Amino acid sequence: MSRKTFFITGANSGFGLAIAAAASEQGHVVVGTVRSEASRSSLAERLPAVRPVLCDVTEFERISHVVDQVEKDHGPVDVLINNAGYGHEGILEESPLEEMRRQFDVNVFGAVAVAKAFLPRFRERRRGFILNVTSMGGMITMPGIAYYCGSKFALQGISEVMRSEMAPFGVHVTALCPGSFRTDWAGRSMVRTERSIGDYDALFDPIRETRQAKSGKQLGDPDKLAAAVLSLVESDDPPPQLLLGSDALRLVSDRIERLRQEIEAWKSVSVSTDG
Repeated sequence: MSRKTFFITGANSGFGLAIAAAASEQGHVVVGTVRSEASRSSLAERLPAVRPVLCDVTEFERISHVVDQVEKDHGPVDVLINNAGYGHEGILEESPLEEMRRQFDVNVFGAVAVAKAFLPRFRERRRGFILNVTSMGGMITMPGIAYYCGSKFALQGISEVMRSEMAPFGVHVTALCPGSFRTDWAGRSMVRTERSIGDYDALFDPIRETRQAKSGKQLGDPDKLAAAVLSLVESDDPPPQLLLGSDALRLVSDRIERLRQEIEAWKSVSVSTDG
């Protein structure tokens, strides 16, 4: 693989840390963003080859300045890994709108703000690769994570449009759609709304308990995801989205089949509205 410069948001844990480690081990220049001095020190200690940079993706006005400085210090970035994000868990009726706003600020607006800082650079250079980390939760849903799925569905759609708009300039855009992996997503990184309405107990309590019980024991290996990402970066024809994990493949495939059946069942109504 030719030597590249990576810019990875949320590089101090989860997928960001795994990709940063794999890329730096292969000799790439890796710039990783973190949100605090403590995280910067931790990342520098764990991965000395990675260049840690303070950047909260919700501080939208600062992002372009951060990117300017990074390219002055380390040269043109080739690959953006838009990884920063977190999960919110909570029944929709119980969850305050403020929690939805925060979820979208980080997972959607933050990712778009970072991408927009790179779009003119990639367009002018006629090269570049943007990988937006969405989720299988950007293609399927389940009770209790409406805000999270909503944010990932949004980023999934934006990624497809971004891909179409940037294709004429030789810039690749792919949405990475992981299933369940052994990261902190369902552990300390998840924000959980307190339960308050008993009517939802039977539906949701088993889901929450199962998720907590499986945390840290998921089938997905973050290091193998990182290896897949590095292979993807070398592709001349990357896909619009890449499912990662057998559970993501199974659940999304099942959803596509149900959608196909729903479309067929209601086809006569769909076409009946043509004038």
